[in-house]
Amino acid sequence: MARARQERAEITRQAILDGAATAFDLGGFEGTSLSDVVKHAGVTKGALYFHFPSKEALARTLMDEQFQVSEHLPAVKDPGLQTVIDLTHQMAHGLRTDVRIRAGIRLVIEFGSFTHPDPTPYDAWIDTCRSCLTPAQQRGDIHPSLDVRDLSTLLVGAFTGIQVTSHVRTRREDLHTRVADLWNFLLPAIVPPQRITRFHPTGTPETAPPAPAH
Repeated sequence: MARARQERAEITRQAILDGAATAFDLGGFEGTSLSDVVKHAGVTKGALYFHFPSKEALARTLMDEQFQVSEHLPAVKDPGLQTVIDLTHQMAHGLRTDVRIRAGIRLVIEFGSFTHPDPTPYDAWIDTCRSCLTPAQQRGDIHPSLDVRDLSTLLVGAFTGIQVTSHVRTRREDLHTRVADLWNFLLPAIVPPQRITRFHPTGTPETAPPAPAH
């Protein structure tokens, strides 16, 4: 009985997060009310408040969820430059297919950057990149003269700008192409020439987006 209640509670919680993601994706933080969340989630306000005390708590949960993309990193045997390339394509795929990731990223940019400036999400992504690029540099895959933290900061800023521009111009239809452009232009500047063929700007086969249907 207790397990059944827990399962129902978790189903309700996930429905609330799905509804909140849809609402935030459409209207942003300031443009979304808890009534909007309830409408999209199909739950009562009482159920919402049972799981989340405020709109800010909902937003924070969705902002934190974006980091699930990098949760597999501890299991990567030799994280490196290709790992970071693949992560950018995985995030691009998530932005195109998962409303919760889209909402989380919108909230990071809108809520986290302007309403209440908070560098935490950006710093977390920078640290993720740095944890992969540091061993890459030690293996000789990145020029030894480069500062890996500065490079990680550049990558996070570039990806953020690229995905926003892609959203505005094409509703992210060209996002994978634009991310591949980033790597095609950047790799010759950061990788020694004799090692550049080791890397795939469009992502490794398991992370590359599916070919469009004809």
